[in-house]
Amino acid sequence: MKIAFLILCAALIAGGCGKIGHLADAHASHGHEENQDWAKRQVESSPRHQEWVSIKQRDREVKSFVVYPEVSDKAPAVIVIHEIYGLSDWIMSVADRLAAEGYIAIAPDLLTGMAPGGGRTKDFADSSAIREAVTGLPSDQVTADLDATANYVKALPAANGKIAVAGFCWGGTRSFRFASSRSDLSVAFVFYGTGPTDAKAVERIACPVYGFYGENDARVNATIPETESLMKSASKKFVPKIYDGAGHGFLRAGADPNSNAANKAAHDACWKEWLDLLKSSF
Repeated sequence: MKIAFLILCAALIAGGCGKIGHLADAHASHGHEENQDWAKRQVESSPRHQEWVSIKQRDREVKSFVVYPEVSDKAPAVIVIHEIYGLSDWIMSVADRLAAEGYIAIAPDLLTGMAPGGGRTKDFADSSAIREAVTGLPSDQVTADLDATANYVKALPAANGKIAVAGFCWGGTRSFRFASSRSDLSVAFVFYGTGPTDAKAVERIACPVYGFYGENDARVNATIPETESLMKSASKKFVPKIYDGAGHGFLRAGADPNSNAANKAAHDACWKEWLDLLKSSF
């Protein structure tokens, strides 16, 4: 009995440590506390051209992930702003899915230079450190990084000069903010992020803004009425949509094969509506 127990323990250690080590690597590389191997596989199996570029922004260089569509004509571009979890495999998969629909997608790693040793999202030790670093990013630096990203993608030979912005969670708030500072955006998409509370900032918005929210996200949804009021007072277009039964972060959660039914349904419906809006915006 004792020998069998020792054999079982050895087997568990041998197998379990491998799994623990794998998850630790996943945390370090994915920039999220959940395993995103499913998203990583989507990106790695994509037939589309993907590349990393360094975008000069004054004394900074912002590493950005770019995916090109397989089309014969010049294409519009979508800037993808990451969540509080940094530039994760899921964000890269979003960029790839957008490229599959005919858009040049670019996802800047706004944590470039912020990790130990001057690294970026993948170089942080864990997701807690990533979240802390993202929340500490100076707003003006983020806007300048996004401006540099927009300038870069707009000038690509394969681009037609039209750009949209989309952000998720923390990035959703930044997407709304970017719309108040960038006048040549065709459209802005805000996924479960909050809107500006400064009336003057709202007045500067020159494009339609579409918001996507989960029903079970009272923290964010409580801010929608004020956003609606400010946008209406400034005669700006803001169209919010709330998905029944979905929680915060449902677009990522719903893409996970282990997602619950409500997040999965919201994910599928939201992607369809998003693509329809993109098509009609360019």
